[in-house]
Amino acid sequence: MKKIVVLAVLAAAAVSGACWYWNQGKTSDAQADLRLYGNVDIRQVSIAFEVPGRIKAVHADEGQGVKRGDLLAELDTTTLRLQAAQARARLEQAEQGLKKLQNGSRPEEIEQAKSMLQAAKARERKASTDYDIAAKLWKNTATRAVSTQQYESARNALDAAKAEVTAAEQTYRLARIGPRAEDIGAAAGLRDEALANLRLLEHQIELGSLRSPQDGIVRTRLLEAGDMASSTRAVYTLALMTPKWVRVYVSEPSLGRVKPGMKAAVYTDTDPGRAIAGSVGYISSVAEFTPKSVQTEELRTSLVYEVRVLVEDPSDALRLGQPATVVLGRTP
Repeated sequence: MKKIVVLAVLAAAAVSGACWYWNQGKTSDAQADLRLYGNVDIRQVSIAFEVPGRIKAVHADEGQGVKRGDLLAELDTTTLRLQAAQARARLEQAEQGLKKLQNGSRPEEIEQAKSMLQAAKARERKASTDYDIAAKLWKNTATRAVSTQQYESARNALDAAKAEVTAAEQTYRLARIGPRAEDIGAAAGLRDEALANLRLLEHQIELGSLRSPQDGIVRTRLLEAGDMASSTRAVYTLALMTPKWVRVYVSEPSLGRVKPGMKAAVYTDTDPGRAIAGSVGYISSVAEFTPKSVQTEELRTSLVYEVRVLVEDPSDALRLGQPATVVLGRTP
């Protein structure tokens, strides 16, 4: 009987110990760092000319690092530069025409118009005197010293002299008051149009230089000097230096342990002893089947959630597609 009691006590103790050990292990597992596996991902951009043309030169090679604003390629802009020279000449002509109207008549021009008016009036007076004499003689039927043809010629000369005086008066008046505001406005419009055409050509010439939009590394060079470029044909594919992240996948039971902004340490097979700092930047709200590229076989047929861990990689140690191990909750 005593043996039975002792065995029962020992069995109960064993069960209690096993439960305690299992609970401790479970608690330890829950508190352990979460280890995830994925690949390095970066942004890429395809760079193309905005205007069509023949490529004159390419300056960057594949694998070369470039800075924002670096000249990568150039188009042949000879035709555009010749058109710009013509546009500058037209602009200069338009500006001179506008300036002439704005300045009005010169004093010398006003004096010249005045002199022409005085001369016209003198001719009118002479023509008037000649007409009066001719008319008097023509009307004297007794003598008829002037023929009808001479009389009409004197009258026509007087009419022409009067018309000349009227035109000279108009010229003199316009010389004094200067050009109309409408004429100045029209000339200003021509000047602005010429300036806009020149700026458009200069902008097109500037677009003939392809520059790097950001810091990065040239992944591919797709066109060469002599090729025809267009806005739909990329010349380069550029891998941007920032941002970089590791795309990993977490199972639903572990999803609650991942929080935005959570610190992480990233390891690679290239340098397994070196940890790269990172933090959780994105957690997908939609479950998906794990991509086959993930190396954990037990998760490949499971529904998981994508997580992007942003990394700080100033030394540019990580490469696109490189396998990486992410330990969440740990800092380097």
